[in-house]
Amino acid sequence: MTYPLSDEDRAIQDRARTFVDDELIPWEQHAEEHEGRIPDDDVRRHHELALDLGFYGMNLPKEVGGGGYTLLQQTLVSEQLGRVTNALGWCVHTPAGWALEVMTDEQIERWLKPAIRGERRECYAITEEGAGSDVDAIASTARRDGPDYVLHGEKMHVTSYNNADHLFFQAKLAGGEHDGEHAMFVVDKDTPGVRLVREPRYSHTYADTHAIVAFDDVRVPAAQLIGAEGDGMTFTYAWFRYERLMIAARCCGAAERLIEEATAFAKERIQFGVPIVEHQAIGHMLADSLTELWAARLMTYRVAEDIDAGVDVKIQHAQCSMAKLFASEMAGRVSDRAVQIFGGRGYMRENVAERFHRELRVDRIWEGTSEIQRNILADQLRKRGVRALT
Repeated sequence: MTYPLSDEDRAIQDRARTFVDDELIPWEQHAEEHEGRIPDDDVRRHHELALDLGFYGMNLPKEVGGGGYTLLQQTLVSEQLGRVTNALGWCVHTPAGWALEVMTDEQIERWLKPAIRGERRECYAITEEGAGSDVDAIASTARRDGPDYVLHGEKMHVTSYNNADHLFFQAKLAGGEHDGEHAMFVVDKDTPGVRLVREPRYSHTYADTHAIVAFDDVRVPAAQLIGAEGDGMTFTYAWFRYERLMIAARCCGAAERLIEEATAFAKERIQFGVPIVEHQAIGHMLADSLTELWAARLMTYRVAEDIDAGVDVKIQHAQCSMAKLFASEMAGRVSDRAVQIFGGRGYMRENVAERFHRELRVDRIWEGTSEIQRNILADQLRKRGVRALT
């Protein structure tokens, strides 16, 4: 069955697929061999193409320079971007979609609109050594001092720090009426006291780093507080919902690519006199992968449609968790099968299955581990029942 998409949706999906196939996938092996990097001229060209195609800032309304895409359309684009390895799809950037409702006019003009135009880039400084899934356990502090706040703490897994020029920094308030509550600030990276500690190496081969960053008594004006004191977790939850759904979409794209590549190989690889696709063990692995992809894709598309239709935010939170949980674990199983089908070739870094096998593993960890998603779902099931959530 073909999923019922409008002509506009199909056109967006086709543009994204063509962009990935023609512009990004050809650079995968070069990126793998060069620490995730491709020539600067091609980086700029991909950036400009993403802007021209309307994908950059697709999550924000046209009134502020965004693409004005529905969430389903954003899902379609992210799914296609998921088909390419080495994070080459990160040339398409979606600035903070939650920010428009809570940022001041000055903050929107200074940080958000330039990010939509591709002139600035943000990153998130939330996770800490002692606070990953348990965001409330962060130890970073924000202390009011006259017209300023003084920010202190150390963050890790600050994704894309090397390509960003400002950060969203989350801390607990120290003192005052909202002592111990969360607050979020926007901080320019060149602010005195913002210090790169180190950039650890990760399993994947990406040009974007995931830095450890120290905030050594960083002083920022009160005008850089986002929203009000105590609001910090609200923004974090909104960001998590969006990212979890986009992870699900990218996992669907990755699984599709893996199934396509593994099937093509299995049809050509001859063992015991016949293509290995004719051996039942191989055919069953492909059949299971195809079935799980279809289920994950239907779930992901439906969640996006429900959010576009204005479903209750608590239902959104649960369903984004379901989509991320199922799609990320599905993609992990598909990548494992693909490596097995390719055999020794599947263990070579020049093979798409090997790269995805490393890259997809983190999708069960970041923006909330699979275990955290299950906790969220069990809690919502207890409160709302089966029918409300499914």
